[in-house]
Amino acid sequence: MAQSFPKVKIIAVGKVKKAWLRSGIAVYTQRLPEVEIVEIKDADPEREAAKLQSLLQAQDMLILMAEEGQSFNSIQLAKWLGQQASGRLTFFIGGPAGISPSLKQQTRQQISLSAMTFPHELARLMLLEQLYRAKTILQGSRYHK
Repeated sequence: MAQSFPKVKIIAVGKVKKAWLRSGIAVYTQRLPEVEIVEIKDADPEREAAKLQSLLQAQDMLILMAEEGQSFNSIQLAKWLGQQASGRLTFFIGGPAGISPSLKQQTRQQISLSAMTFPHELARLMLLEQLYRAKTILQGSRYHK
């Protein structure tokens, strides 16, 4: 039985400059109509945090993408997302200077794509792919196999 996939907003610092990354991101945004991407200007982490806070709405559950965050395998992520299907999840991908320590302290959910550090542009593509994979797992599709 298929499970719901939540509405998702990704707020990401900076523009994606590399064409091959833009191309990959475009593939996954077409496959994920429930995902909205908002880009904010690259600044220092505190100004990025302030801009992020100004974009959040009451129903948003903020999730920071951080290397020290909780790790999931793809099936665990899908199950977790299925349990969050009633609200809107807002994932934040910080810029090259990282995420403000004060923002990390006030956010209850942090998720890690890996213990390794990736360029924020690549992290955006990787997050989209994992969201698509989770959606297909929840729908019982063969993509994950």
